[in-house]
Amino acid sequence: MTSRLTGFALVLLDIFAAVAVFNLVSFARGVGAGHTVVTPLAAPIGAFILATYLVQGYRARTDMLSVDYASQHVIATIGALVATLLLTYVVFPAGYELQSSRFVIILSFVTLIPLSLGYRRLFYLRNVAAREGRSIVFVGDRQSCDDFREECRKMDVRQRIIYSVVVPDTAAPFGASEDGELRPFSAVLADIQEHRIAVEAIVLRESARELVPEVSRRLVQLYFAGVPTYTLELFHEIYWQKIPLYRLNQTWLFQEGFQIAREPMFERGKRVADLLFAALALVLAFPFIAVAGLAIWLEDHGAVFFVQTRIGKNHLPFRLFKLRTMHTEAAGAPYTLPGDRRITRVGRLLRASRLDELPQLWNVVRGDMSLIGPRAEWDRLVEDYERQIPCYHFRHLVKPGITGWAQVNYPYGANVDDTLRKLEYDLYYIRHFSFRLDATIVLKTIHIMLFGKGR
Repeated sequence: MTSRLTGFALVLLDIFAAVAVFNLVSFARGVGAGHTVVTPLAAPIGAFILATYLVQGYRARTDMLSVDYASQHVIATIGALVATLLLTYVVFPAGYELQSSRFVIILSFVTLIPLSLGYRRLFYLRNVAAREGRSIVFVGDRQSCDDFREECRKMDVRQRIIYSVVVPDTAAPFGASEDGELRPFSAVLADIQEHRIAVEAIVLRESARELVPEVSRRLVQLYFAGVPTYTLELFHEIYWQKIPLYRLNQTWLFQEGFQIAREPMFERGKRVADLLFAALALVLAFPFIAVAGLAIWLEDHGAVFFVQTRIGKNHLPFRLFKLRTMHTEAAGAPYTLPGDRRITRVGRLLRASRLDELPQLWNVVRGDMSLIGPRAEWDRLVEDYERQIPCYHFRHLVKPGITGWAQVNYPYGANVDDTLRKLEYDLYYIRHFSFRLDATIVLKTIHIMLFGKGR
């Protein structure tokens, strides 16, 4: 089943399940006028579908079996429940049919959680079984095949991948200890056309200029026959939702996308949202900051806040505020490591829950940061990164954020290689910025905070 059909089928199932559950719960509770309720369910169903969409619950490549997705699905459903209650009892006028029972609304959403997760897992298992018989075909030179194989290893790709080279003389096999098969592309193409290989996607390295006209023509025929074909950059964006760093150069920004850079209204809208939500969050977070600050002081009688110079938008430095999580005399490596003795007992709890980040809300109110964006890096580290990483400065096109796409997709970075990996996600965010993507990041951040995945 194609990705689009899977998403469409899941939307229909969600609508049917929501209508059935709400009506069954209403009937069991003896609520309602004895008829099937449909139209008044537009609001809760819409909220549920939107929240599920934001946690990528309609994306065929989302791992529906993972604990991470299950928790995000639960969080999204609870968010839809809260939105439905607010709409029902605050926004909608008296007489709205669902106002007859809060319990019915709550119980219906609670029932939807295992039901909607259940059929998603069935769909995912079916898609996995279908993919097991299909291969990804990579086309490039020998070096790009090696690079793509290493990238697939890092991304934990378990699907069969056929590596092919456009120059047959370079099709020497991989070493005996290495995974994958390497073949001339002309031979692979013949197998595809004769249906000896079932293909999920063909991935073309952009520099594969050695393709002879006849091979190019056959490749075009396959593309228009429905075989998904991607450039390597597009494959990274669609499958892994990041930007491959090999594509970066000084003209990269002039491609499609980058609404936030080209349309000032996006940035102004984001600033208004940042100011409103950060001010409200700061008021709500104040008791937590106060209690955490007292715990920090009681442990070693040191300073409550940690202040450090970070680099913001347009490379402007600013003073970032966090709750202190390390001993006051701590020194050494700029990165923390698992079991780092410099971290206090209170600090370990604050880092795991990310509550140490709450004072950064003040940086958002001041305009130094956004709620969502690339991580604000220490000025000393930025100097090193800009010497070692070409085009690293692109991440300073937007304000840094308390959370962001890289933060929710990649663990804490502890070296330059981790910084390179996180940069790929940062650049994806900059290129594809949208309020929908921001909402997705918020839900994923809640999941990280609840399950103590910070460091």
